[in-house]
Amino acid sequence: MTKARERQKARRMLVQALYSWDLGGSDLKSIEAQFHADNNMTKVDTNLFHDVLYGVAKNLTEVDGTFEPFLDRESDRLDPVSRAVLRVATYEMLYSIDVPYKVVINEGINLAKTYGPTDAYKYINGILDQVATMQRSVEVTAS
Repeated sequence: MTKARERQKARRMLVQALYSWDLGGSDLKSIEAQFHADNNMTKVDTNLFHDVLYGVAKNLTEVDGTFEPFLDRESDRLDPVSRAVLRVATYEMLYSIDVPYKVVINEGINLAKTYGPTDAYKYINGILDQVATMQRSVEVTAS
């Protein structure tokens, strides 16, 4: 399995894990342990899973504060899946500079199509485009 596929699987699991964390209030260690127990993690980028899971929690105010100005409602009124997708993608936009912004946006759209409500991917795309313009302006301008 390619590294890209392993990262995609990690992102899918991250959306589920952050959804659980957001709704259930379980601690991150328990959520991470549960994912390792319930899933075959051999073809998952476990470093990405761990780093983003704990990174979002540690930097939640900054992550949410980065995408919230572009929402048309309060973030607590977003459906929890869309919020989880935005958190994963925004975290990567902020902290994974080695991942091109177009890849981050594309992954966010795909996650929203897979897990989000109907047409949520369009909303997510618009928000992530604005986040990219704000956070990766040099990269966006160069492309």
